[in-house]
Amino acid sequence: MKPITTKNAFVCFNSDAYNQVNSYIKEQSPSMIFVLVDTNTHNDCLPRFLERLESHEIIVEVMEMPEGEDHKTIDICMGVWEALSEYGADRKSLLINLGGGVVTDLGGFVASTYMRGISYINFPTSLLAMVDASVGGKTGVDLGALKNQIGVINEGEIVGIDTEFLNTLPQNQMVSGFSEMLKHGLIYDKEYWNILTHLENVDISELDTLIYDSVIIKNKIVSQDITEQGLRKTLNFGHTLGHAIESYFLENADKTPLLHGEAVAVGMLLETYISTKVCGLTTSELDIITSGVFKSFPKVNIEENDIKVILELLKFDKKNSHGKINFVLLEAIGKPKIDCEVKNETILEAFEFYSNYNK
Repeated sequence: MKPITTKNAFVCFNSDAYNQVNSYIKEQSPSMIFVLVDTNTHNDCLPRFLERLESHEIIVEVMEMPEGEDHKTIDICMGVWEALSEYGADRKSLLINLGGGVVTDLGGFVASTYMRGISYINFPTSLLAMVDASVGGKTGVDLGALKNQIGVINEGEIVGIDTEFLNTLPQNQMVSGFSEMLKHGLIYDKEYWNILTHLENVDISELDTLIYDSVIIKNKIVSQDITEQGLRKTLNFGHTLGHAIESYFLENADKTPLLHGEAVAVGMLLETYISTKVCGLTTSELDIITSGVFKSFPKVNIEENDIKVILELLKFDKKNSHGKINFVLLEAIGKPKIDCEVKNETILEAFEFYSNYNK
């Protein structure tokens, strides 16, 4: 697969990913190489990665962090910064982030801030990170339960995608990443959406091509608006309510935490309903989207008492401006609209629609 050129770097795939990383190391000759993993990727992915890494006699150190969204914190960053310092990392060191979205987000933030910035490479190992988290330069950590409140936009040198790593994932992690692919179809390409919602007609060998197409879509959007002043906001479709739901389920001891993609799938359905009230999305496309998402994502039980707290969390959404909550909505499949104001009663209607919907 041909590498995808981004604003300041490029995304490369499978064997070419290792060739490009090894060439970069040979040409740039970093003083040291650090590989950040979590407890899962240390066991499942690191051996394959190190077998293919040509360090050219440069010292390689592996740093491990705990897995999971609840460890995407400043405290973990402190531990990684301190480890870098103790190992003697300097401004010519290279950090390679080998993991899912938590590792690539946190590792990118660590690299962007250590000694005011060292070079980094993302090697995503989850579907979610391959099609979304590792591409576009967004780095950062959560502030308590509030998603990605601390961070910077700073692209790494390379994103290397080895789809063999997907064989290490449990099914729920694969489905979680699939929600971001669905989102790319909804905001940009109706034909891509149609393919994704009719996978019974697609051979599994075509997964690499679907991932490639998803990265192409995200890159087309990001390259036109790297700092998210306009078009890039469309990538937040489903995330305004999705992030609030994810935060609520993460912090509430009575709830089973949702994976990012599971929460975003709920958010997309809620925001699709809102689109019919605010942006003129047709009820026929509402039905198409709702049935398409429910093919892969079972309904989440959200009780009436939960909704009030979820609505309170909306005020922390990063798209908000001047005290107003701004949504990304759909005028049609493939035609998003940014900076939409939505009344609380419309949001409540959306929750009612979601709860009462029968496939």
